[in-house]
Amino acid sequence: MLPDDGTALSLLIPAKFSPKKILQRLDLPGILYYHLVMELLGYGNINANRLDATFAALADPTRRAILARLASGEASVNQLAQPFAMSQPAISKHLKVLERAGLISRGLDAQRRPRRLEAKPLAEANEWLERYREFWEANFQRLDALLIEMKSDETTTKELKKTKKRGRSKR
Repeated sequence: MLPDDGTALSLLIPAKFSPKKILQRLDLPGILYYHLVMELLGYGNINANRLDATFAALADPTRRAILARLASGEASVNQLAQPFAMSQPAISKHLKVLERAGLISRGLDAQRRPRRLEAKPLAEANEWLERYREFWEANFQRLDALLIEMKSDETTTKELKKTKKRGRSKR
């Protein structure tokens, strides 16, 4: 959290302007915070940095393929590198990204250092996505209800037109 002494404004406003005077002039009750340095509150207990790292790691198809392989059990670097047409150092870089994101861990088995999948960051990402799935699902349900209502209104209108035509006499 940033201090309440107005130093947060110094990130945005040149030093010749006093943050306190600006707050008074703007008639703001509290302190202004630059949106990128604000602490996220009320958005759940998910660590934003870990979530960012998880999605950044998942953005690459090679890393997603590595995770898919590790879902079936632990594997060595050589086993993970086998299906890819890239060098072992390149695979190691991908593994480091996955490790930093907490998606995989390194074990110790004699001379081998097998990698294994860690479920917690994926579960956190899934939890975050689930909130939005619920939101969109509710929107789609409202849209479905509206479409059904519009369809029934259209059917009713057509039926009324047919009955009016039948009721008219020819001249």
